[in-house]
Amino acid sequence: MSLVDEITLEVHSGKGGDGVVRWMNTQGKIKGGPAGGDGGRGGDILIRGVRDITILSKYRGNTLFKSGDGGDGGKNSLHGRNGNDEIIDLPIGSVVTTDEGEVFELLNPDEEIVVLKGGRGGYGNEHFKSSKNVTPTESTEGKEGKSTHLKVELRLIADIGLVGLPNAGKSSFLNAITNAKAKIGNYAFTTLDPNLGAFYGYVIADIPGIIEGASEGKGLGHKFLRHISRVRALMLCISVEHDEPISVYRDLLSELSAYDEALADIPKIGLLTKTDLSTDDDVKAKLEQLKTVLPDSFAFSIHNEEMIQKVTGFLSQFLSENK
Repeated sequence: MSLVDEITLEVHSGKGGDGVVRWMNTQGKIKGGPAGGDGGRGGDILIRGVRDITILSKYRGNTLFKSGDGGDGGKNSLHGRNGNDEIIDLPIGSVVTTDEGEVFELLNPDEEIVVLKGGRGGYGNEHFKSSKNVTPTESTEGKEGKSTHLKVELRLIADIGLVGLPNAGKSSFLNAITNAKAKIGNYAFTTLDPNLGAFYGYVIADIPGIIEGASEGKGLGHKFLRHISRVRALMLCISVEHDEPISVYRDLLSELSAYDEALADIPKIGLLTKTDLSTDDDVKAKLEQLKTVLPDSFAFSIHNEEMIQKVTGFLSQFLSENK
């Protein structure tokens, strides 16, 4: 499944209701004391964390959100109704940045954060009553709501992140061990957006291939690298077509470390892919090389059931032991 991992939303909080000038009802023509109620507050804009990582795709045709305006005050000191809040559901792992540079992060399900306050309600004339002014005729209007844009960037919270150069066989691996249906092809940048698969209740993420300079935002690197800081383990996919798998490993590690040094501490698993394109001796030699830097390394071909079972067995045990 391909997903939308960034979107910009336009949001407007509600206007506060106006305060009013009203008087207490009395018999005859004598005007009673001030009884104009305050206006209600405008509705807030909130974001809420949900487990639906595909929900951003639902907003592509509707990026405008507005909360309700507050009601005006009433007679007999009645307070105006508060405007309805607008709650925007976003996937857990979203980082939200406003035009003003405020940054909010959703890490837990059902977590709610106010990102834009509604306007304050105005004061009715009862608010201005004092010993020196027993019949005030003053009232104030409600404050306008605020507007901004929310730049939403999803940073996946996945169990395993598949990393590798373009055309490293990541999508084929994902399709082979999960119910994902990622597009595959023999060209660079096959994966233009993250693809996800479910593996016995765990999430495996196949994200765009790394090129040199990805940590500096070149190519699709910026779309890829922001997704890997929250995975529990990285699987480095290296095609058997490369003469020096350790050299590829070092290139991948260099880009990861240049982006965030903390990535060096994430557990890593090696996967020598497309082994059906080479001889048994070549596969064995390259796998042994890879194991010198990644002890937990495996040979893999989508056409070899024994290899598939060996890798999936290791992943099942690893994930159950590293919850």
